[in-house]
Amino acid sequence: MLAVDVGRNYVRVALADLVGDIVARRDEPARADRPQDLIAQLAGIVDALLAAAGLTAVDITLSVFGTPGIHDKETGALRLAPNLPGWDLPGSVERLAEVAAAPYVLENDVDLAAVGEGAYGLGQGVSHFVFVSIGTGIGMGVVIDGKLYRGSRGAAGEISYLPVGEGDPRVNAGRGMFESVASADGVVALARRLGCPAGTAKDVFDAARAGDPVAARVVDAEVDHIAHALAGVTAVLDPELVVLGGGIGAQAGDLLAGPVAERLHALVALRPPRIEVSSVGRDAVLLGALAVGLAAARDQVFERTVTLG
Repeated sequence: MLAVDVGRNYVRVALADLVGDIVARRDEPARADRPQDLIAQLAGIVDALLAAAGLTAVDITLSVFGTPGIHDKETGALRLAPNLPGWDLPGSVERLAEVAAAPYVLENDVDLAAVGEGAYGLGQGVSHFVFVSIGTGIGMGVVIDGKLYRGSRGAAGEISYLPVGEGDPRVNAGRGMFESVASADGVVALARRLGCPAGTAKDVFDAARAGDPVAARVVDAEVDHIAHALAGVTAVLDPELVVLGGGIGAQAGDLLAGPVAERLHALVALRPPRIEVSSVGRDAVLLGALAVGLAAARDQVFERTVTLG
């Protein structure tokens, strides 16, 4: 089977057997400015992985793609995915069929990250938890009673639109108020306004670790935004565990997890959930895709065996 994590900055692709062992994998910077370029890139990666593993396209039983946003099945477009330009056009999702000659499944990337954390990481044995991805974008995967919760239209966990931050929540409707202030771009924008010449969010967090007082103010603002968002999540879902992931959540977890937990404790009436940094890191989406795909692929192979028998 094929597992694919499609992000704004990187694509990660893995081939796995029905035991779950990865037989070939490649990570590359994403060519995400146009859908046709991204499709061509993914198809090229798959061809290279098949060749490296000594396989052909017919050996792929199922492909699972994790992408930002929500798949609009009526139009074939991706909704709420501003970081993937052009995918909001009708029929764009159907082009994923060009990547591999096999049936495919499309899931929200953060939902898959929650599945990956539940199958291989800190979510093992935890019935109620959320995976909060903070990076280029912001999203949340919700696990209730040990099962992924998608909502009526697949939009559960779109916390980027929570009214957390400064100003009018309608100013940047394409991204959402919380995402505008707490995503990587929001972190860099605040740092620059305060006089810290950061090129990336990583620069800001590295400067904070080195003792830069301006960077420390930016981190404190990030902690405050995340804690207020999680206060709402806690009041509604009462999770046992919050897992921080994504480019910021995982890589800056040492600066965020403890302070967020302390601030959240002051914001909620009941004992707040545990705040932990993802144990599977940047592989969360890919591992979730593998977990979903393996279950489905095994079912397909079993059905074929029964039919042939």
